[in-house]
Amino acid sequence: MKSIGIIPARMASSRFPGKPMAKICGMPMIGHVLKRSKMSRMLDDVYVATCDEEIYDYVESIGGKAIMTSSKHERGTDRVAEAAMRIEGESKTKLDIVVNIQGDEPMLTPEMIDSAIKPMIDDTSIVCVNLMAPLIDREEHEDPNEVKVVVDKENFAMYFSREPIPSRKKGAKDIPMNKQVCIIPFTRDFLITFTNLEPTPLETVESVDMLRAMEHGYRIKMVPIDVVTYSVDTDEDLAVVEELMREDKLMVHYKNK
Repeated sequence: MKSIGIIPARMASSRFPGKPMAKICGMPMIGHVLKRSKMSRMLDDVYVATCDEEIYDYVESIGGKAIMTSSKHERGTDRVAEAAMRIEGESKTKLDIVVNIQGDEPMLTPEMIDSAIKPMIDDTSIVCVNLMAPLIDREEHEDPNEVKVVVDKENFAMYFSREPIPSRKKGAKDIPMNKQVCIIPFTRDFLITFTNLEPTPLETVESVDMLRAMEHGYRIKMVPIDVVTYSVDTDEDLAVVEELMREDKLMVHYKNK
């Protein structure tokens, strides 16, 4: 199966303008995400999809592949879909799996990407997968920048929210509390279907792409991981991640190369 990763990135982030080029240990964040994604054993290639020349030029300068996309996209998934169709057109090869890898996950590991893809290889009825990781503390549970998810007994998503779910009000000590980790494989055909679906009320209210699929009746398979990872949504997040990554074992394989 032909599997590629696409990292959507733009400078005009509403919460953190210029985020992809913010430096972590001397390297722009988008560089970390790209280099680490390319270590995946299950990806045939990795691209950065952007509407900004600054990002495009940087990716090209470090030997990566970048694709210029429309500046009108509101959702990263739509940018990924445009890039995927252009890659197919230029390569004359149909893709099977397209992995949306968020550019604000600089602590991702190649094993996380492989874990996300594997269920789709094992079961061709699965059209979309998300990763989930345990919420670290109450502060993270209540952080609106973290997307929380609750699942059924087969680890299919029941709901996503930026609000603290499930509720702690009745002392839910033994109920798993998980956050979405934004490494999201789609089958190629479902990616196109997804972008043609009408936006939905819950997707808009929660600002979570996956709710569009769920409101239209599609199931999202969730894969639990035990890796401690932080996304970057604010300057404060950036400082925390930089401190954690100073001892990062993967970085020695790509930084300054």
